[in-house]
Amino acid sequence: MRSRARFGAWGGALLGALCLLSASARDLDQDQALRLRQEGVIQPLEQLVRNALDRYPGARLLEAELEEEHGVYVYEVEILTPGGVVRELELDARDGRILKDEEDD
Repeated sequence: MRSRARFGAWGGALLGALCLLSASARDLDQDQALRLRQEGVIQPLEQLVRNALDRYPGARLLEAELEEEHGVYVYEVEILTPGGVVRELELDARDGRILKDEEDD
C-alpha cells in the first residue's frame, strides 16, 4: 500500500509537469505573425517552407502553423512526400534552422 501512495504522488507530480509543458506552446494568429514579420523578428513562411520542401523534392505542403514555444517562435510544418509519407518539421522562425524532422504518426 505504501508503494502505491508513493507512485500516486510521483504520478501526480509528473502529470502536473506534463500539463505545464503542454501549456507552454501557444498558437499565433495571422495578425500576430504579420506583425512579427514586419518587425523583422521572424522570416517569411514562404521562404522557410521552400527550404523545407527542398529536403523532400516533390513534396507538398499540408499545413503550417506559427507557435511560440518557451519564448522561441517556431513554424510547425506538415508535408506529404511523393512516397505518401506525412512528415512533421519544426523550423526556427527566426533563422529557418530545422529543429525537428520526423514522420508524423
